[in-house]
Amino acid sequence: MTMWVFGYGSLLWNPGFEVAEQAIGTLPGYARSFCMRSIHHRGTDEKPGLVLALDEAPQSECVGVALAVAAGKEDETLAYLRERELISSAYVEKMLAVQLSDGRSVQAVTYVIDESHDQYCHETLEQQAQIIARAVGGRGPNTEYLYNTADHLMQIGLRDPDLEWLTARVRALSA
Repeated sequence: MTMWVFGYGSLLWNPGFEVAEQAIGTLPGYARSFCMRSIHHRGTDEKPGLVLALDEAPQSECVGVALAVAAGKEDETLAYLRERELISSAYVEKMLAVQLSDGRSVQAVTYVIDESHDQYCHETLEQQAQIIARAVGGRGPNTEYLYNTADHLMQIGLRDPDLEWLTARVRALSA
């Protein structure tokens, strides 16, 4: 049975594992937003950045990419993803139903925010832009994370108005 992973942020442009197939996928009941403080990859304890996470939102859906893991690489991929995504336990790993653009429905490993975790936050778009424009972490500037994610969504034909607004605003702040 194929192992699938749902990507909605950095997994879109940097999966870090061997992908056998990818397809546009829709995850109902969740919304993508910069609702997680990043203290490792895109910020520090002293100056946190922000990364995308999925918030439970019954009336929403998140469109991203479903990534099929190469056969025989499932255990290695899961270990890698857990090391990467569960670094501070702000994400919860779930198996969720994702509807692929070709009509298939698959169960995909998905990382959603733990709303009780202290890295969970709700900032206005302007506050997000101010944070993202200045934060830098172990994997580089927070701006790079935003730009790569927004660019990749556009390349695959997906629109995210909040990310588009944030990209324009952060570019203006960084100019």
